[in-house]
Amino acid sequence: MCRTTKWFTPLQEDVVDDREIELMDLLGLQALLICALIFVPLEHILALRPQQKTFRKGLGTDVIYALVNGAFLKICIFLMAASAMYASASLVPARVTMAVSGQATWLQVTEIIILADLGVYASHRAFHAIPALWRFHAIHHGIEELDWMAAFRAHPVDQIITKAVSLLPVFFLGFSLESIAAYFIIATGHALLLHANVRMNFGPLKWVIASPQFHHWHHADQRDAYDKNFASHLAIIDALFGTFHVPGSRMPEKYGVDESIPTDYVGQHGYPFVRRTQQGRNTGDAAIKPTPEEVARG
Repeated sequence: MCRTTKWFTPLQEDVVDDREIELMDLLGLQALLICALIFVPLEHILALRPQQKTFRKGLGTDVIYALVNGAFLKICIFLMAASAMYASASLVPARVTMAVSGQATWLQVTEIIILADLGVYASHRAFHAIPALWRFHAIHHGIEELDWMAAFRAHPVDQIITKAVSLLPVFFLGFSLESIAAYFIIATGHALLLHANVRMNFGPLKWVIASPQFHHWHHADQRDAYDKNFASHLAIIDALFGTFHVPGSRMPEKYGVDESIPTDYVGQHGYPFVRRTQQGRNTGDAAIKPTPEEVARG
């Protein structure tokens, strides 16, 4: 007679199940599946480029970024938050942090969006202007077919510096955990929408809120779009600093960079550390890179 071996007691099975759930939460697998259920149909209904495939080139690499780098980034943000809150307890008067956290949640979320996006703008602009930083940011710009999954492709150095600049002030000032959690949900959803393969008209609000068109122009491999549209949420920041670029209703003709970015996950992580003569697209290149008309005349 055949016996079935039972490997775990009921209590051990519950522990294993809990650990599996915790691992899925850390990797963001559940959230990724939910986002797929939202954005895959959305990209079919409002497709900017209907011919672009859902399983486009490089999608597998971006899934690894979403799961592996996403888990690593969560750990880094937790450590940032713990460090900032520890420092805040000693350096910021309790009445200040209590006043901040005592505001209505919607007001705190609004303030976090403004404060964090100013940090994103500053760090993002630096990543474009400084060649040593651009080598890391070029990984994100190397994508030639934009969709919602493209939002996840970013070098860890790029992510850590950007998150530190944008989020440390938020943690330091003592915003409530509820408002910070709400901000993360809004920021994640907005980031995916900005990269999505969708045609979406924001009308006059395009000057205030970052739209997919706004961010697609940031990714454009076209001279007039270089070093524009740095904000993640508030396009008005770019308008104020003179870097806003949304030409009517037009969309970019192509995306990417004039560099040979590796297509594999490991190669992309090592790319910024490899010496090479061509630094690719940055502020200096934008000034000297010839237009197609100039090339034709030559």
